[in-house]
Amino acid sequence: MTGRKAFIVGATGLTGGYLLSELLESDYYDQVIALSRRPLDGHPCQKNLIGGYDDLDTLAGEIRGDDIYCCLGTTIKTAGSRENFRRVDYDYPIRVAELAFKNGAEQFLIITAMGANSQSSVFYNRVKGEVEHRLKEIPYTALHIFRPALLLGARKEKRMGETVAQGIFRVFNFLFVGPLRRYKAIRFEKVAHAMFSTARRRIRGAHIHESDELQDY
Repeated sequence: MTGRKAFIVGATGLTGGYLLSELLESDYYDQVIALSRRPLDGHPCQKNLIGGYDDLDTLAGEIRGDDIYCCLGTTIKTAGSRENFRRVDYDYPIRVAELAFKNGAEQFLIITAMGANSQSSVFYNRVKGEVEHRLKEIPYTALHIFRPALLLGARKEKRMGETVAQGIFRVFNFLFVGPLRRYKAIRFEKVAHAMFSTARRRIRGAHIHESDELQDY
């Protein structure tokens, strides 16, 4: 028994779902709390916190753990508008981070994206950069930002552009070596492995993990 607890948001997504399984199968955490809108499969170490992300303030006292994992993310097409996209990719992660920190969390680990830049002219990259910038202002003992390139894996929801890109990268991924390695598409399992492995190392400070680094997990 380690006495440590984890809290995860985005556990019904591609990477988040895999990460949740990893956390539960390990003996590193005594309890893993997963926030979701619908019930998840049961596990002796899992606590399923049912609620929507617009209910975060109502659930404030329950958003706690030593390590907070954020795997939230969408696309503008799926969200339906830039406003909705920003709500999912900026507002929700920041509110989770703020509430968890107030409740004593030590580490915050989040997936953003390669090319994240708060000054970018590309809306998607700018929002990802802005969430990184704001998170650095919250004095966590450790902040780990993971910037994967295109994620390879079968999502529950179909993203046509991403599906086409995945097909192309599966054929040509072997060409991305040397300086191009950072642009190589990456399996979602590797990102999950990287997050959990990094959390266990308990490295203090703010760190950005680029996609080529994640390929080694």
